[in-house]
Amino acid sequence: MMPPPVRPLSLAALTVLELAPPDMVSAAATAGFSHVGLRLIPATPTEPAHPSVGDTPMVREVRARLDSTGVRVLDVEIFRLKPETRVADYRAAIETGAWLDAKHALCTGQDPVESRLVDKLGEFARLVAGYGMTADLEFMPWTEVRDLAVAARVVQAAGEANLGIVVDAYHVSRSRVRLAEFGRLPRGLVRYLQLCDAPAAMPPTMDAILEEARNARRFPGEGDLDLVGLLRALPRDLPVAVEAPTRELAVRVGAVERARRARIALRSVVDRADAVVGAAARPA
Repeated sequence: MMPPPVRPLSLAALTVLELAPPDMVSAAATAGFSHVGLRLIPATPTEPAHPSVGDTPMVREVRARLDSTGVRVLDVEIFRLKPETRVADYRAAIETGAWLDAKHALCTGQDPVESRLVDKLGEFARLVAGYGMTADLEFMPWTEVRDLAVAARVVQAAGEANLGIVVDAYHVSRSRVRLAEFGRLPRGLVRYLQLCDAPAAMPPTMDAILEEARNARRFPGEGDLDLVGLLRALPRDLPVAVEAPTRELAVRVGAVERARRARIALRSVVDRADAVVGAAARPA
């Protein structure tokens, strides 16, 4: 039997968001990740904002640390597609991501008019394609692209070859996506995954879900989500990032140590999934 493919393992920015992008690269390297995700554009007004777009000293330092550590950039984020969004305004950030050799540009759909969202998603995908990257739509229960079915519908309607879906285990749970739904997707539509863990119990309100998503996730294997089942439902060679913001733990444990713990937890879950697949493939 052929050995399982080697999955790229990435440290997502939200896991160590207190770090500036160059230090995220260093943390990923120290913790043993092959890849890192970089948040070039803050997701909220309260997040740290860095001079991480364009030809800035910080961007050049990111490039230097990538070169010195061998860590590669899996994705750059976060590109929100809202009614007022001008896709061309994202060009500088996409250029920066391309200069850092990012593979994917993560976007979200936050427009209640689906036809307009489809048009903007297609325009964003074409912009990104010009820089050799894929555009990957993330579904989130508090956005208009609330679940896997909506994400698949708008991505396929946009019809761009470099357009896909990024799957976050937290959103799979809180959007009540069934694992069987992944088997009905066109092959290659999902480009990479983000894993974390969480309690089985659903927070009572959308505001509580949003708070848990941004501040109170758990490392893979430390909660109740069926992460092994999710990994088995998708191709075995997909890159996997750990996106697990843990505010309470961050009070006591520094970013580099949290990254190390996150990688160990992620590696354990991935190995369990591969072992289950391997056992199923062996003859009785």
